[in-house]
Amino acid sequence: MAEESYYDILGVKKDASEQEINRAYRKLAAKYHPDVNHAPGAEEKFKKINEAHEVLTDPQKRAQYDQFGSAGPNAAGGQGFGGFGGQGFGGAQGFSDFSDIFGDIFGGGRSRRDPTAPQQGRDLQYTMTLEFMDAINGKETEIKYHREAECDVCHGSGAKPGKSPVTCHECQGRGYILRQRQTMMGMMQSQETCPVCHGTGKEIKPEDQCTKCHGTGHVAERHALKVKVPAGVDDGQQMRLQGQGEAGTNGGPYGDLYIVFRVTPSREFKRDGSNIFVDRDISFSQAALGDKIKVKTVHGNVDLKIPAGTQSETNFRLRGQGVPHLNGKGNGDEHVRIHVKTPKNLNKRQREAMMAFAAASGEDVKGVKNGFFDKLKDAFDEK
Repeated sequence: MAEESYYDILGVKKDASEQEINRAYRKLAAKYHPDVNHAPGAEEKFKKINEAHEVLTDPQKRAQYDQFGSAGPNAAGGQGFGGFGGQGFGGAQGFSDFSDIFGDIFGGGRSRRDPTAPQQGRDLQYTMTLEFMDAINGKETEIKYHREAECDVCHGSGAKPGKSPVTCHECQGRGYILRQRQTMMGMMQSQETCPVCHGTGKEIKPEDQCTKCHGTGHVAERHALKVKVPAGVDDGQQMRLQGQGEAGTNGGPYGDLYIVFRVTPSREFKRDGSNIFVDRDISFSQAALGDKIKVKTVHGNVDLKIPAGTQSETNFRLRGQGVPHLNGKGNGDEHVRIHVKTPKNLNKRQREAMMAFAAASGEDVKGVKNGFFDKLKDAFDEK
């Protein structure tokens, strides 16, 4: 069976842009994150999504993958290239550092983005538990959660007011440094993230660091946010709130907040999408003669006409009495299943009426009394 490609895993075309890949990744990661999705295989799917994203957002790794696939250029020899889920070159004695060398040549998993460019902040996820009727009708509520916010003193620069970051003295603003090492293949040169500026190309002198965020540009906060839950949300659905995640870097925008809804079940109603299902008991006489009964819906009580001769397990549909559609166009339906209840204990007059009904129907029904207590009850009814 052919191995699923990284493009198929993320659900994007082979010529997808980095923006399209990131968008697909965020959507899938939010769906399959182990903290949210506990279904069998979800964690393994999440790992594959991360692996595909790591490769396809690195230009050199992506080019290598497009040319050789996940096995790397030595696929014909049965050895993986390392970094794409293969075994690397570590299986041979004395050659354990070959994967490190080739990893350096092809980027070693590091991003090739401009380290000084604005970067969007991390997306966050919040689980909101709703009562059944709150999910049906919608509500406005306030949530609180922890996030990394932009420092309100230095506005994200990390420097004291009036001071600014300067070019990193270690990497001269490149964000990376070059290393040379002697290998069996000769002198090899590789790039490593600058240990001083951590890839930003800028550094802040200790005496110039912001006293609130200590040069990071971010502070931890407990963020309060009013959320309007739309009518009709269902268990497991999620809502994206743009710009409510964590603060970006280098002046980049905030990430997004994904709210995942957990809806508690109802004792009265069963829900399937936009439709509601209820069960209702009626008596034998109501079923035989017909009647008008009150039925509960998520919008209140409504009248339901029971035609004469209704059989047990008959289903009736109440149009528009179900769950509001999320697009705001109307409601689903409510389906009412009727159960005809047979009386367990008949008094004397009820028994005589039933016997007369049977005789009128041409049935020769003798009737059976359950025992001493039925006879005793009949005796009291005669007095």
